[in-house]
Amino acid sequence: MEQKYSEDSLFDGRLICRQHRRGYRFSLDAVLLAHFVNPCPKARVLDLGGGCGVISLILAYRFHDIRITVLELQTGLVDLIKENIIKNDEQGNRYRERIEVVNGDLRSIDRFVRAGVFDWVVCNPPYRKTGSGRINPSSEEAMARHELQADLKAVVAACTFAVRTRGRVAVVYPASRGVSLLYEMRCSGLEAKRLQVVYSYPGSEAKLLLVEAVKGGGEELTVAAPFYVYQEKDSSYSPEMAAYYAP
Repeated sequence: MEQKYSEDSLFDGRLICRQHRRGYRFSLDAVLLAHFVNPCPKARVLDLGGGCGVISLILAYRFHDIRITVLELQTGLVDLIKENIIKNDEQGNRYRERIEVVNGDLRSIDRFVRAGVFDWVVCNPPYRKTGSGRINPSSEEAMARHELQADLKAVVAACTFAVRTRGRVAVVYPASRGVSLLYEMRCSGLEAKRLQVVYSYPGSEAKLLLVEAVKGGGEELTVAAPFYVYQEKDSSYSPEMAAYYAP
């Protein structure tokens, strides 16, 4: 009988992430985003649409004194996040003390978190418009990948609501829809400050954008050096990408 879950490890087994075999599964987008942010000590972080919780788990592993709230709509994923927190807490990392899980809809975010209390909001939002592409037969994955429950405007509005003035929002998004992301951010009062373009390998077209924005910030954008996921010669991870999985 096929197992319902798989257990995937990061940081040479020091972090375990249990996932549904059939349903939403995290991709390298989440790993990239979790390494893109750099919260200050004692920062309060909101993981908006937490999926299986991998972004929060990586952040808690990397930064031992931050507090994280995960907001996730799907009950099955909420349960999975809680399981992952307990699983990793067994290694003495105090994850249960530092990560709070909230079952809620970002479109009604004011019902679940207070306005302007977070230093950082991180989000890996649904990126496919309704009616574009084939909808995954797994409703769990479809809701995570397609704008079935919340479009980009709603996601950005929720980020703006939750983050404090001068606080920071970090988002990973397909490069092909980058203009839409930057537009919605500016319309919502978030000014892009740092941008990193992610490529599969040197010479390929841009795949993803990592964007850090400041609520109420001025106009000044830094574009980081290109980030390559793979080495062209043998399709193995680049040294930079491999380092994100290393202890």
